[in-house]
Amino acid sequence: MQGVISFKQLTAGDKYPFFPRSNHSINGSKFCGFFKRRGFNLSISAISQNDITHEAQDASKRALAKKAVGLVKSGMVVGLGTGSTASLAIEELGRLISQGKLKDVVAVGANYQSRVLARQFGVKTVDLNDVNNVDIAFDGADEVDLNKNILKGGGAAHTMQKVLDSMAKECIILVDQSKVVLQLGSTFPVPVEVLPPAISPVLRRLVTLGGVPEIRSALRKDGPVITDLGNMMVDVSFPNGIQNPAELEKSINIIPGVIENGIVSGVASSVVVAIQGRDDVMVISLEEFAKILRDQTKADST
Repeated sequence: MQGVISFKQLTAGDKYPFFPRSNHSINGSKFCGFFKRRGFNLSISAISQNDITHEAQDASKRALAKKAVGLVKSGMVVGLGTGSTASLAIEELGRLISQGKLKDVVAVGANYQSRVLARQFGVKTVDLNDVNNVDIAFDGADEVDLNKNILKGGGAAHTMQKVLDSMAKECIILVDQSKVVLQLGSTFPVPVEVLPPAISPVLRRLVTLGGVPEIRSALRKDGPVITDLGNMMVDVSFPNGIQNPAELEKSINIIPGVIENGIVSGVASSVVVAIQGRDDVMVISLEEFAKILRDQTKADST
């Protein structure tokens, strides 16, 4: 695969996925040979999803969806995320319910699409205001760093998803290895949902934060993207990178006229990473992947 950056290159200063020292007790070295024999690429890809085959993407997403739904138990309230991986999780959830393997499960959808898909696959949905808590929520991300900060909003549904994720007792982020980055904002801008009458003053304030804002244009229609909540979307690039995601998240949100932005810090309980092999997909935690990759790099250098 072209464009793959090794751990050694990353530690030399490349602004891409990077795994630092960890206190976890995982013995990564004993898994390295096993992964290599099965054709798993333990380097982290710095290439875009367009360079990965459709079949490989689909296999990774389905493996993540099954892993996520495997955590659901009968009687739970489940938060349904947004994006293609979340859609497959909804499908898998509906399959288990129809087979009688899960009972009395209700779901809360973050947006119109997730609610429609849930009904399509036989998953009972309720309004967020009708539940006191959410047992578990599944969500995807455009980027995730090693501190489990995430960047989302490519589908313009991040505002309600952040509400849902923050309510959940467990928030599980599902990504493939290409989504893990050293620094948020490496490949995606920060989406910001803005009240339409406040668009000009908000744009000016975003510039003072070091951002380069651009109003998101709609596809197959003239004009800007309008969210489910009736607001406009602004994508903000930060040429100098996002040094402190939590601080920037707060700084953007206190701007009058901003509804919510796509940085999500301190919410994810865990991040699950899919690694594509020759014939199958391995799904492991972010911490496990970090440890295994680091130990392999040490072994290769000796």
